[in-house]
Amino acid sequence: MLAVPGLLGNALDPIVGALGDTARRRALVVGGGLVFALAAVGSGLAVGFWTLLLALALGNPATGAFVSLSQATLMDLAPERRARGMAAWTLAGSFGYVGGPLLLAGALWLGLGWRGVTIALGVAVVPLALVLRRRLPAGPHGALGLRPLLRETLLALRRREVLRWLAVLEAAHLMLDVLHGFLALYLVEVAGLRPVEAGLGVAVWTGAGLAGDALLVLVLRRSAGLAVIRATAAVSLVLYPAFLLLPSLAGKLAVLGALGLLNAGWYAIPKAELYAALPGRSGIAVAAGGLGSVAGTAAPLVLGVLAGRFGLEPTMWVLAVAPVALLALVPRRR
Repeated sequence: MLAVPGLLGNALDPIVGALGDTARRRALVVGGGLVFALAAVGSGLAVGFWTLLLALALGNPATGAFVSLSQATLMDLAPERRARGMAAWTLAGSFGYVGGPLLLAGALWLGLGWRGVTIALGVAVVPLALVLRRRLPAGPHGALGLRPLLRETLLALRRREVLRWLAVLEAAHLMLDVLHGFLALYLVEVAGLRPVEAGLGVAVWTGAGLAGDALLVLVLRRSAGLAVIRATAAVSLVLYPAFLLLPSLAGKLAVLGALGLLNAGWYAIPKAELYAALPGRSGIAVAAGGLGSVAGTAAPLVLGVLAGRFGLEPTMWVLAVAPVALLALVPRRR
């Protein structure tokens, strides 16, 4: 249900990104938004496994066109403020990350169910997509065709700076989405917490992430992004083992909250640097990022296999690779 749409989206990301560097960008963004709205409504109206899978498989690539190319356009509008722009973008996403479960819980409490929420969100996307049709730049004119752009994407993957920031993004992914995915299971199976307490831990993590993203917008006004990553990675390298070793619930939650604050810039800043490494080719940056994320999609599977063979507790130590990799890969200055 989740793997097939994800694989389809990853397969189409390079094509969508490459086409984003043509005059078709606005059409791709608007069309992606409308198809995403259709997929969301279709998910809410699904009558079985296959209809739901079809809706999700339709919506995942559409999200890439709608969201990723909108992000690329934001990076093009203010290239001198890419890091701050990405920080604001990530903050907006964090509001959705925290607010989405609250919205769903409220709908269930009112007896509306998840279907009503999904359909309403799909309908809400339509006017947003139509507004972008009038306000979004059309994209570069006189650009190359799809085949040369895909060739340019492959050539970009041979550049040292592009590879550096793709590696940083995938390393940071371990302490972001991957840790979030294993967090509740770890708190129950290894730390011995009750499900309610584990839910509190996840809430602390997501809430701290929202606060950290808001703080990052302010910090980047006075500090260089690369220095922020190196400083937070160094502190996280100490705090993450402490999180795994502390026996008390209060201690774990306190350290978990600190980690959520510290890793706030680990996506926004490297992603801004990836765009900076490909000036004037934000669509190629999206395509390269899509190809780079293919390796990252295997991380949960690899960790799951390790957990099944050696246990979840030792497997969680593998995630400490993330701050080590950031310290090794992120330069002190651009």
